[in-house]
Amino acid sequence: MKRNRPYVVGLTGGIASGKSNIARALVREGAFVIDADGISHALTAPGGAALPLLRERFGDRIFNGDTLDRKRFGDYVFGNREGLEALNAILHPMILAEIERAIEEHRGLTALVMDVPLLYEVGWDRMCDEVWCAYAPFFEQVLRLMRRDGHSFCQSLRRVRAQLPLRRKRRMADHFIDTRGTKEQSAAQAVRLWQQALRRARGE
Repeated sequence: MKRNRPYVVGLTGGIASGKSNIARALVREGAFVIDADGISHALTAPGGAALPLLRERFGDRIFNGDTLDRKRFGDYVFGNREGLEALNAILHPMILAEIERAIEEHRGLTALVMDVPLLYEVGWDRMCDEVWCAYAPFFEQVLRLMRRDGHSFCQSLRRVRAQLPLRRKRRMADHFIDTRGTKEQSAAQAVRLWQQALRRARGE
């Protein structure tokens, strides 16, 4: 029987877990990937729809003129639980609306990927037919974040701890991709899983 929407693969992980490399590999393989982080970035870019709401809630201290100061804002919300919850309350409904619109616009596809770092935290795993988790050990995430973004150890630790532990996400997911090897090895795992997901989507 023909499905009335694509088969949805949820791709999750955590900060510095290797998830972006997996998403890029899937795009190269021809998959349509809805990027929640990309949507969030667009909403908070100059002229973005979320900026007036962020200014109203957090004030001018997180802005340089009309531009969101991402580093200053990140340092604030990742050290302030109430601030992070307020940010999520503003952004998550807007991101979800864009994801739902993208799924509707691509209903003719056999399958697509929904790339959402906080998939389980916000309960959007219910929208997925299966979920994959990009996995790296806790302190590997911290070290990667220090190397990638130049954060201090404490800054990196706060950012990783602000998310659900990857070992828990790994248990909850239908499949996990261990990213401790090379980027090429992680990509190859993702491509194999995508080919299998397409077969499941077609009922093979």
